[in-house]
Amino acid sequence: MEARRRIVSRTVAGGGRSFALARALGEAWPGDVPRGTLITRAFRAKHADESHRARLRVEIGRLRATLRTLAGVSATKRGFALVPRGAREIVVLARPVEEEHAAALAFLADGESWSSSALALALGASQRTVQRALDQLARAGKVQSYGHARARRWTTPLVPGFTTTLLLPGPLPSD
Repeated sequence: MEARRRIVSRTVAGGGRSFALARALGEAWPGDVPRGTLITRAFRAKHADESHRARLRVEIGRLRATLRTLAGVSATKRGFALVPRGAREIVVLARPVEEEHAAALAFLADGESWSSSALALALGASQRTVQRALDQLARAGKVQSYGHARARRWTTPLVPGFTTTLLLPGPLPSD
């Protein structure tokens, strides 16, 4: 159990890179992903040099250790490929909204109003960071506010005819 905790905490510490690599490999499965693409996704580097390639090898080693019971990561001529263990396919689960402030939008999606301080607490971010995010989302028309100063609350715009976005109709059943 202790070894597993170390692997999980190590992955979370460098989690952005590990998750980016795992997702890239999962999306390309059963094919492989070129090293340059992996470097771009993991390190956000435009041009790969030897240090990036070395860092990629380290991150792939960490990913192999983390995924060892679920999948292997094998080297190919072009890059790396994911090899599932005991499964027939790989499925990539992604967030429904992938944008800079997706977490804030997720909290506001049920139509409930939030203060910026409560939202900051829920997101584990500073209140000023959340206020900046809300201002950007408001300029984009994705959230709206009402009230002033400490009484200011944030919510997503309502869809005419529905009390919350959770009540939007789903797809009709097909016969």
